[in-house]
Order: sequence, then C-alpha cells, then structure tokens
Amino acid sequence: MSESLVVCEVDGDLVKKLREFRFRKETNNAAIIMKIDKDRQLVILDEEHEDISPDDLKNELPERQPRFVVYSYKYQHDDGRVSYPLCFIFSSPVGCKPEQQMMYAGSKNKLVQTVELTKVFEIRNTEDLTEEWLREKLGFFR
Repeated sequence: MSESLVVCEVDGDLVKKLREFRFRKETNNAAIIMKIDKDRQLVILDEEHEDISPDDLKNELPERQPRFVVYSYKYQHDDGRVSYPLCFIFSSPVGCKPEQQMMYAGSKNKLVQTVELTKVFEIRNTEDLTEEWLREKLGFFR
C-alpha cells in the first residue's frame, strides 16, 4: 500500500449512531453526513437530517470538500411496493484538494465495510444529486 494513502478510523460514537440509523423505524428520508477530522485521522459526524429530499440533501453538501453520506430513502417501486434502501454516497467534488481527496478515497472502503452497505454511489458534482439520479442508481438493484 502506498505511503501517501491514509485510511482513517471511524469514530466509535459514529459507528453506534450508524447502526441505530440502519434499524430506524421512521419512514421518511433521512441522512447522516460525515467528514474526516484531518488532525485525528478519524471519520466523524458532520450533520444529521430528517425528512430531507435528495434535492435538499445536495444543498447541504459542500461544493469543494468531500463528504460521506448514509441516506435512508423512501423508494416507490414501479409495481407500487415501497422499500427503504440505505445508500452510501461519496461526494468527491471536482476542485477538492488532492490531499483531501486521497484521504477520503482511502477511507471510503473501510467506512462502507463498517456500516455494511451494498448500495454505494459516488458523485463528482453536488448538482448531480437529484431524485432522478438516485432512482436511476437504485434501479440497478431490483
């Protein structure tokens, strides 16, 4: 492994919060936004949001800094069924500092394994995060 690739640990309180989030009973859209504390090399909680649409969520993401998002989405299937997939979204906007991008990219897989998610998506421009984009991505998991 490259010396420059930093894999950050995940904050213990955040792991607990993510596990609780996974088994939440609410049926609205919700998000946990995470960032890396560079000094401690730790993935930490940035923000939590209840009842937030994909379009509102994109407005919460910084345009020039990476973020990790775990998003519980109310997904209405074409046949009328409703499911609540948990999505992992890695926002890595163009224009981030390379050092920052490397730290986030190096830590992404560890975080995905920690939260045990399979629906993993990446966006390079926060404007791409729309309901249409998310539904298209989730369509591959039918």
